[in-house]
Amino acid sequence: MTNTDGLLAAYDEQMRGVPPNLPAGVVAEQDGPVLRLTGQFRGFVSTPPDLGVDGAELDLLIARQRDHFAARGESLEWKTRGHDRPAALPDRPAALPDRLRAAGFLPEERETVLIGRAREMAAEPVLPDGVALRQVTADADMRRIAAMESVVWGQDWAWLGDDLIARVAAAPDEVAVFVAEAGGEVVSAAWLVVRTGTDFAGLWGGSTLQEWRGRGIYRALVAVRASVAAARGIRYLQVDASDDSAPILRRLGFHAVTTTTPYVWSPPQSG
Repeated sequence: MTNTDGLLAAYDEQMRGVPPNLPAGVVAEQDGPVLRLTGQFRGFVSTPPDLGVDGAELDLLIARQRDHFAARGESLEWKTRGHDRPAALPDRPAALPDRLRAAGFLPEERETVLIGRAREMAAEPVLPDGVALRQVTADADMRRIAAMESVVWGQDWAWLGDDLIARVAAAPDEVAVFVAEAGGEVVSAAWLVVRTGTDFAGLWGGSTLQEWRGRGIYRALVAVRASVAAARGIRYLQVDASDDSAPILRRLGFHAVTTTTPYVWSPPQSG
């Protein structure tokens, strides 16, 4: 039987705080209990499981982060987890998400945090006919990934190409990027991000063009990244999974430990 409480404790201990080897131009700042990252496509705030502040003090902490990025004219993502505190109680109805909403933050889609053991997920990838996997490092391939993601999400995801390029440049041994290609077209892409000094690596990406979904490409990308992680002695794989990918990952043996919801504040539109 898997001890999900132990997995969650390991996640809280090792997957929060300042990431190692930040890309050029990204700055980490501590403001009381929160970690603030500046210099990405939008600002980012992460916290420990227990902020240790509540009420007016918490409202001021939230406002400081919002105002910091407002002065830069940038959006801000505050990453919450379902088990974080302060939570709502009978004598404290305003939990952290309520206070973020009151400060002008809006929730994006909730995802499930899943953790699996790399060696159990490692396997030879099985692909549909006509599809091949390739590990990529070239800037041009990162731009192709961003173009594919833009089609999937119906938004301009050019920032993702810049982000992947910066990650590879900062720490090439910590990032393994894979594309699934058919007829020279990128139909899916995913990457492994090693958190140096911990037992963890994160699985990110996995979006697939509509006409190629349901054919096992996502599972193949999990298998190849797990194999890379297992070969490096990484113990755990962590995923922030959408409702589409979470059932696939559960069937592969991943375990849900909590949820995560980004709360995003955006500057008012001028005009």
